[in-house]
Amino acid sequence: MTYRIRPFRVDDADAVAQVMSAAIQQIGPRAYSPEQVAAWRARHPGAERFVERFEAGDSILVAVDTDDMPVAYALLESDGHLDHLYCHPHHTRRGLADRLLAEADRLANSLGADRLYTEASELARAAFQRAGYRVLHRRDFELDGVPIHNFAMEKDIS
Repeated sequence: MTYRIRPFRVDDADAVAQVMSAAIQQIGPRAYSPEQVAAWRARHPGAERFVERFEAGDSILVAVDTDDMPVAYALLESDGHLDHLYCHPHHTRRGLADRLLAEADRLANSLGADRLYTEASELARAAFQRAGYRVLHRRDFELDGVPIHNFAMEKDIS
């Protein structure tokens, strides 16, 4: 299948929210317990939040299939914070994370950011490392009383 990356459009909001939900629910259990997955999923927004963030100036890069249906995305804030990187479970292992991260590098650079940083899940850490991010430290915290972890990571792009 051929994919391309394009900017988010407001009419992508439902599909992007579904990508995130499917990724957390179906891929999350590979590294996290059912309780952790449920707490993680409960913290993520519905479609309306993507529209709000887009309208507030966040950049959302969308990987789409040949039918122009979103199958993966990255959400980049103007200061270089990569807040989301999700891929639908039916489209993993096809290089989409790598392509989205490379495009986020270009976009962040054009916005004047000198570094990219994120909080990567156990599952996304390898993709970020392939893209040149380094682990700063493991972050252990609680979501709604459920212990969980991710990794603070960053990459210089200046």
